[in-house]
Amino acid sequence: MTILRRRSLLLGSTAAALSAPAIVRAQNVGDWPKGPVKIIVPFPPGGSTDPVARIIQAKLTDQTGWQVIVDNKPGGASVVGASIAAKSPPDGQTWMVTFDSHILNPAFAPSIPYKDSELINVMLIGRTPQVIAAHPDRPYKTFAEVAADAKARPEKISFGVLGGSQALVLANLINKENGLKINLIPYKGGGPLVQDLLAGVTDIGISSLTSFSPHIRANKIRAIAVTGEARTPALPDTPTLADQNIKAFPSYSWWGVYAPAGVPQPIVDRMHAEITKAVRSPDVTQKFIEQFNMEILTSSPADFAAYQKSEQERWFKVIKENDIKGD
Repeated sequence: MTILRRRSLLLGSTAAALSAPAIVRAQNVGDWPKGPVKIIVPFPPGGSTDPVARIIQAKLTDQTGWQVIVDNKPGGASVVGASIAAKSPPDGQTWMVTFDSHILNPAFAPSIPYKDSELINVMLIGRTPQVIAAHPDRPYKTFAEVAADAKARPEKISFGVLGGSQALVLANLINKENGLKINLIPYKGGGPLVQDLLAGVTDIGISSLTSFSPHIRANKIRAIAVTGEARTPALPDTPTLADQNIKAFPSYSWWGVYAPAGVPQPIVDRMHAEITKAVRSPDVTQKFIEQFNMEILTSSPADFAAYQKSEQERWFKVIKENDIKGD
């Protein structure tokens, strides 16, 4: 499936999710929910996934009257929380909101205590491109300049990346496909990565637009590339990697919703409809755009499953061919 085709599926799913027949079918769920609805976040408070989940939680409570609880279950690069979600009863009382690194866990840690098949795709909430940024004391205005310097000075440039993440895989791919030897520095968390880039401990770093935007606006770091298919409105003057003739796959940070396998389809449909309504409400959309530079997607379960499959095929191949370790 081509990138453009995937994007078309994702964007086109919104209308389907909001169509009247889908919502009518979704209402036929009997007496569900039977008590509090729990949203597992497999990360600690902070970052981006926790606030995304809490914004949705508040809106769901307002529009449905349900008691909705966000339950942080961090550990093992989201493995702990995902395992709890996967092993929860499929009664529609437990859901999970997580980040893009979730789908790479089986490649980085084959012995994880759950299988992908134990979780079903509910929806992609939205996505944002990743950004490569440089410390302002470094001479780089573009990533092309980094590449030129890396060829002249192999292994002398330090590149901060989040361990076990899509960014780590992308950075390895950039090295391989462009004949570069940039020294990759894996971090266990986005906070330490950002702090070291701000302090000049690393020359460049990669993270979501969400994480880097405040520091770019404050001129504490300099954006030198975005990883999406096109430039982002948030950084209109920053070229993509493709614009700079850097060989790589387009890459995005994204947030998605999962449920334990076996949740009845009418309940999945109802939850999908309610989250779509919440996310598409003007106040929540504004928060997601302002706080996370998020492109709202609200894809269908089928489109989300297809997207995950294609992304795993792409990135797992890179991980295997380059023997990339999560840490």
